[in-house]
Amino acid sequence: MGIEVYQNNSVHTASPGELTLMLYNGIIKFIKMAKKGLDDNNFEQKNINIQKTQNIITELMVTMDKNYKITEEIMPLYDYMNRRLMEANLKNDSAILDEILGMATEFRDTWKEVIRVNREQNYGNSKNV
Repeated sequence: MGIEVYQNNSVHTASPGELTLMLYNGIIKFIKMAKKGLDDNNFEQKNINIQKTQNIITELMVTMDKNYKITEEIMPLYDYMNRRLMEANLKNDSAILDEILGMATEFRDTWKEVIRVNREQNYGNSKNV
């Protein structure tokens, strides 16, 4: 029960940037779980975790601010990730999951750096994210 309270508090007190980082971490976690399901021939686990990953990507797409130029560049990548995840789910293709895992890791690492630089500029604090 304590971990649930902590996780709940983490979400409710996180900045928008930290929430986005949590979503990227969720994508990575669920893709790894889907890969494990595939490796174990547990197709239900694979399917559930691919769907969780797709739900997170959809959430990222829905909440993107359309007023920023970067949105035009990222949106097609999110769409591509979602389509590839559908394909991975249908074909039980671990290589596609690896591809999306790589993309998600790159997004996460870039976002982590954005948060770090932003904190440094705003607070003069280089505390790790």
